[in-house]
Amino acid sequence: MWDKPEALSTLANFCYGLAAAGLLYLVILTTVHLPVFAVRHVQVSGSVSRVTEAQVSNVVHRELRGNFFTINLDDSRAAFEKLPWVRKVQVRRDWPDRLQVTLEEHAALARWGDEGLVNTHGEIFMAASDEDLPVFTGPPELSGEITASYATFRQTLLGIGKDVAAIHVSDRRAWTLVLDDGMRLELGREHMIERLAKFADVYGTTLAQMPRQPRLVDLRYPNGFAVRLGVGQDGV
Repeated sequence: MWDKPEALSTLANFCYGLAAAGLLYLVILTTVHLPVFAVRHVQVSGSVSRVTEAQVSNVVHRELRGNFFTINLDDSRAAFEKLPWVRKVQVRRDWPDRLQVTLEEHAALARWGDEGLVNTHGEIFMAASDEDLPVFTGPPELSGEITASYATFRQTLLGIGKDVAAIHVSDRRAWTLVLDDGMRLELGREHMIERLAKFADVYGTTLAQMPRQPRLVDLRYPNGFAVRLGVGQDGV
């Protein structure tokens, strides 16, 4: 090889190129870590009412690491998503020294038992609220179905002046409604919407005429329903 000038020239050029590339990489690496490229502004936007300025400031000062070039956007997004009322986060760089953060909050629709809340997308999340909300309980994987059914149930009951206070789905997928007046409706495992619609259709001419409000109505019968009356003044 040493007696082949062309091969030696090619090897030398390759070594020079490799060295130049390494030097360029080192220069770039050093440059992007310079303090001049620090993130100096974090602009938070979005329709938020639950997330406080103090919470955002805490994330910015304790969780965000790196400068404009080196900050990890996925890690930054995950840091903001740890806040209780934050549902989604978008993070992007805005040259030369700004980070744009867009927050989407959860909109609480109901309580999930005594463990958390359910948003309008049917997602369970952990946060505290003093709102007067209906209560959902059941297998967690059914939270979306329960949320979708809740809207239909409310619309069905609107015509008889009642509302849903609670929905319970058992492990065997049997549905039970508790209305805002305390009445309990057993809907069973199938045809829940149809059964509730039949109940609403006949309520005004049947149960509404009874001397005492029913405590429980079992709608699982094909041609009618069973009623358990509430306790009267005489204790009966």
